[in-house]
Amino acid sequence: MFSFFKIDKIPEDYDFLDIMVVDIYGKLKHVTLPKSYVSEKIFKEGIGFDASNYGFAKVTDSDMVSISDFDKIYLEENEGMKIIHIFSDVISPSTGEFFDQYPRSIAKETLKNIKKSGIADDIKMLVELEFHIFDEVSYKTSETESYYSVENSEGLGEGHDYPKAYGSAYHLNDPYDIHFQLRNEIVKVLENAGIPVKYHHHEVGIAQHEIELNFMSLVDAADNVTLAKYLIRRVANEYGLYVTFMPKPLYNMPGNGMHVHQYLEKEGKSLFVGDALYNLSDLALNYTAGILHHSLSGSLLAWSNPSTNSYKRLVPGFEAPISASFSKGSRSAAIRIPGYLSKADTRIEFRTGDATANVYFFLSAMVLAGINGIENKYDPVKMGFHSKGENEKEFPLNLKNVMKGLKEDNEYLKTFPKSLINKWIETKEKEANMIYSIPIPKEFELYFEL
Repeated sequence: MFSFFKIDKIPEDYDFLDIMVVDIYGKLKHVTLPKSYVSEKIFKEGIGFDASNYGFAKVTDSDMVSISDFDKIYLEENEGMKIIHIFSDVISPSTGEFFDQYPRSIAKETLKNIKKSGIADDIKMLVELEFHIFDEVSYKTSETESYYSVENSEGLGEGHDYPKAYGSAYHLNDPYDIHFQLRNEIVKVLENAGIPVKYHHHEVGIAQHEIELNFMSLVDAADNVTLAKYLIRRVANEYGLYVTFMPKPLYNMPGNGMHVHQYLEKEGKSLFVGDALYNLSDLALNYTAGILHHSLSGSLLAWSNPSTNSYKRLVPGFEAPISASFSKGSRSAAIRIPGYLSKADTRIEFRTGDATANVYFFLSAMVLAGINGIENKYDPVKMGFHSKGENEKEFPLNLKNVMKGLKEDNEYLKTFPKSLINKWIETKEKEANMIYSIPIPKEFELYFEL
C-alpha cells in the first residue's frame, strides 16, 4: 500500500515533483518533473501547459502556466519512490493574472466575494461522498452494441446471491459489510493527507458506501473533495476494485449524491443559528431561499448536477429530491435541516448535488445563490418552498433544461466569467445531445417489436 501525507514544506529528499492541475470537469490531471529539473525558477515562474486539453481555452489561445500552491503539499512514498504532489493555480501569460475560468480561481474569488459583501467572513462546509464499489466493470457503446455490466460479491452479478440485508443495507454490519476494512484503509489515507473525516459506513444500496468529511472552508472543501476522490480510487485499485461516484450506476437501486452541510460564519460564530423557523436565523432562511430559487430555474443544477446521469438519480422513491423544498429532518427535501442537532449546531444541508459536478464550481455557485438570497431578503416560506410533504415546485429534471435555465439566470454568479458560463453550456449541451441520441438496451425491449 502506498503512503500519502500532507506536509508543510518540500523536503530535500525526494525523487519527483508532481504538479496537480484541475480540468473543467473538476478532475485532477498532473505533470511530473524529476528532481534534477526542479529549480527555484520553476516554483517562481511555473510550468507551461496546453489548456485546450483541459476544456478551458481555445487552441489558438491555450498556453497557460501552473503555479504551485505551497499550502497544499503532499508526500507519497510508493515502491521506494518519494513523490511530492502539489496543487497548483493557473496564470494566463497574456495577462499575467490568475486565469479566471480555473476552478480554484473561481472558489478563491467566491470566498473573497463573501468577505467583501460584509455578510460573512467565511463559509464552512461538510461534504458527504457516496460511491459504489465493484469487483468487475465492463461497458461499450458502438454502432452495433450498447451495454454495461458490473459485479460485486456483496450481491451483484451472476453467481452472487443477494445478502440477507438486501433492501436494508444502510449501516450494514459484518459479515455482510465486506468492504469495511477497505473503507478503514481509505479513511487512514485521507486523514494522513490532511482531509478530516467524520465517519464512514455502508449506504442503503448494495455495494454502496459513504465517507463523510468534516467541516472546512470553501477552498479547502473543494480541494479535499477533489483529492479524496482521487485517493479513494487509488486505494480501491490496490485491492483490485473499481470505484464510481456516478449518481445512478444501477437501475432500481439508490443513487449517489454529494450532500453539503453548510453555514456562514463571522468572527468564528455561525450566522445560521437563530429564533426563526427550525432554529434558523432570518439570514439562514434568506440563504436557503436563494439556493432553492436558483435551483428551481435550473441554473444552480447546471453546476450541482451537470450530467445526464444526474437526472436518473433525481427520481421519486429513492430519497433524492426532485422539487425545490426545505424541511426539518426530511431526506426527500432539497434542503434538509438535520433534526438530530442541538440549536447551537443548526445548519442546512443541500441534498440535490452529485459528484459528477466540478466541486469548485458547484460549491461556489451554491454559495453565490445563497448570498443572492440574503441580498434580496428572499423568504422561503412566502416563496412556497416550505414543505412537510409533497411540493409541486419541481426542478427541471433534464440536462438540456437546466442549461436553458443557466442561460436565463446567471447574474448572481458574480465570480463566474461569462466565457466560462458559455463554455459550460456549450460543453454540456453537446454531452446531452450525444447521450439522448444513443439507443439503450431497454428501448429494444420496449420498442423493437412495435
